[in-house]
Formats: sequence, C-alpha cells, structure tokens
Amino acid sequence: MQIKNPYLQSVYETVVNRNPGEKEFHQAVGEVLESFEPVVEKRPDIVGAGVIERLVEPERFIQFRVAWVDDAGRVQVNRGYRVQFNSAIGPYKGGIRFHPTVNASVIKFLGFEQIFKNALTGLPMGGGKGGADFDPKGKSEGEIMRFCQAYMTELYRHIGADTDVPAGDIGVGAREIGYMFGQYKRIANEFTGVLTGKGISYGGSLARTEATGFGLCYFTQEMLASMKNDSFIDKTVIISGSGNVALYACKKATELGGRVVAMSDSTGCVYDKNGINFEVMRQVKEVERARISEYAKRVPGAEYVPNSRAVWEYKCDIALPCATQNEIDAEIATTLVKNGVMAVCEGANMPCTIEAVEIFQKNGVLFGPAKAANAGGVATSGLEMTQNSMRMFWSFGEVDTKLKDIMVNIYHTVENAAKEYGREGNLVAGANIAAFLKVADAMKWQGVY
Repeated sequence: MQIKNPYLQSVYETVVNRNPGEKEFHQAVGEVLESFEPVVEKRPDIVGAGVIERLVEPERFIQFRVAWVDDAGRVQVNRGYRVQFNSAIGPYKGGIRFHPTVNASVIKFLGFEQIFKNALTGLPMGGGKGGADFDPKGKSEGEIMRFCQAYMTELYRHIGADTDVPAGDIGVGAREIGYMFGQYKRIANEFTGVLTGKGISYGGSLARTEATGFGLCYFTQEMLASMKNDSFIDKTVIISGSGNVALYACKKATELGGRVVAMSDSTGCVYDKNGINFEVMRQVKEVERARISEYAKRVPGAEYVPNSRAVWEYKCDIALPCATQNEIDAEIATTLVKNGVMAVCEGANMPCTIEAVEIFQKNGVLFGPAKAANAGGVATSGLEMTQNSMRMFWSFGEVDTKLKDIMVNIYHTVENAAKEYGREGNLVAGANIAAFLKVADAMKWQGVY
C-alpha cells in the first residue's frame, strides 16, 4: 500500500517490516493511516509526541499454549492469544474469537480496529482482542467446557474488571463466556465483571445478544436519513452470515420496514423473495445450530444455493455484510453496484477489501465502516460493565434506548469529523479521524509510555 504522506508511509513500512506476513494487520493499519493525512497537517503536536508510532504497536501481545483433553482422552494443543493494544481511554476491551483461522495477524487487526471502535462509543474503553485457533464446531459440550477452562487458566492472570474485560466474538457465545467466567471465578476467588456477554442470571445485560445487529441498523437508518433523506422502508436488504450479528440485523431491518431477502453461512446461502422469516432462521441457526439449508426445507418458496458468495448476486438496495473479514472483494462490489445497491454498512469486522470500498465510494454508494457501524455490540458490553460496577440491572428497553442514542451519536460524530477535515461524506475517514483524535489527545496528556 502506498500512502501519499511520507511520514505516514514510513510508519506503515515500519509496521510491515516488524510484522512480516501479517496481511490482515497491514491492511487495517494502512487503511487507518491513509485517513490521517489531513490530521498530521493540522496537528503537528501529535506527530511530535510520537503518538502514531506508539498507536500502531500493541502495549502488550500475549501468546500461549492451550492444552486440553478431548472425549477420547487424547491431549489436544491449540494456540491462544490476547492483544492489549491501547489503554489510553480505559481498560482494554474486546472480544475473544475461537476459529481455525485465528492467528497473530487476525488478532492484531481486530485489536487495532477495536481501539477506534471503542473510542467512538464515547465510553471509557481501550482496545484489545483475543482468541484461539480452536474450532467449537463438531465438539461436544464437555470438550468445549474443558477448552474454555484451559484457555482461561492462562488468560486469567492478564485480565480484570479494571484492566482488561474480554467479551465474545465468532465461536464464543453465552455458553463459552459462561465456562470462562466460571473458571475465572474459581481461580481468582472473586465475582467481578471481568467478562461481558454473560448470562442474565449472573450479571449479563439484556439486549446484549441483539446489540450488534440492532446497532448496525440504527447506524444505517441514521446514515440513510442524514445523507439521502431516506430509510429502510420498502428497501430490499441482503445480509451475509447468519450468526448473532446477522440474525438480529435481519430482525431490526425488518422492523424498520425493510425486506431481507437473502442470508448465508459458510456452506451456502438462501434466497426468500417474500422476506426472511426471522423466527424460522433463529430456530435453525441459534437454537439448533444447523446449516442454513434447513431454512429452505422449512419455508415454501425459499431457495438454497451451496455457495456463500452467491448471496451477493441478488439485487438489493441495502447490503449488510455480517460474516467475516474481506468477504466483499472488488468483483462482488462491482456486482452490487451494477445491481443498484445504494448503501453498504459493515456488520462484521473489515468485511470489505480496500478495493471494494473504493468502488462503493467512486459510485456514490453510502458506506458505513465497521468501526462505526458495528460498534453496538461493544457499546452494550460497556453498558454491561456499568451495570456490574453499579450492581444494577437495566430493562431491555432502557438498554436499547441507550444503544440507539449511542449509534446515532456515533454517526454524527463521524459525519462531523469528515466534514471538519475536508473529507465530507467519507465516513471511513471520519470514523478513523474522530476516534484517533480522542485516543491521541489522551496519549499525549499521559506522556510517553
């Protein structure tokens, strides 16, 4: 990647040289640094304080062995990670991902993005991320429990309610959080809000399950209203994925007047011209943990295609990628533009390649970047932390109202930053700049550390 500003280009080259082969991390850093060009011109004090050089280097990167015993009595070994990227505005905060693709590059990319996402929420949370190259699919309940316990046996010494507060991510839901919380409580001998995404009966927050998907739609709705004087009403929507984020984006998009016609999983996609039936999809994916093809078997008129990329071939007004990083490349972006898409908002972390984003922007497609659009999950995690600290429990409506307010505020913070720094309408630049300025000022005032 080539950045016009020589100083920023040199920072980027240092990141590449220090982290060879970590393409996801390089991509995330490059995309962010490119947005900083107008900032370094206006704020030489930030450059002089070495803030950017420190920002791209994690405060701490932890890698460890996770040894556990499967149901056959065999010892299995996985690799665990936690990156504590930046604590300038609060304790490290970010999810734990269990997936075979997890490696150092993915964890660093996610942790780096989390710095900006958390800053945009307006809540006092720094950036972190964790995970392991463990695949929960096909594992028994006992195997998942033993793995989670083994993972937490190492991780517990690095986290705490005022130090680092992990949450869930891909492969880590309420079940896994529960097993890890139980192990932390057992080892540390304390009941504290050290994890978010907990069950309601032991300190979790209502609306946390729905938060990322709902927040994505609240952000999209505000973007449509502000930039196009429009809304979800009567719009055709496509959502990739069918996990937690995708499911509840489907529910909220439908409630807001949209018609979700296609969703996917790793095996393929379904198309339902009448609109996805949320309750059927939730039963298949959340309750039964079955393949998405089951939806087509149960809903008359629904079609199944054994190709997850095919989800983007259908015409839509609004696209919400909620599956995984880099799922929308230049080819798919071109197809979406040809099919008349008017808005794309990222529900997953960095689901669009840099080339895809450029295609959307050049063709006048409204684009909401992940660090702003999918911040609802971590925002509600922050609200869970607040409830735990206060020993209080808010109703679903109270949390949902706070979530909507946060997402609307994020949109306008991003929009205003883009305008102030000469990038009006570019929400990617606006999100990066607004979040960076908050973190950079905190780092500057705290001295060199």
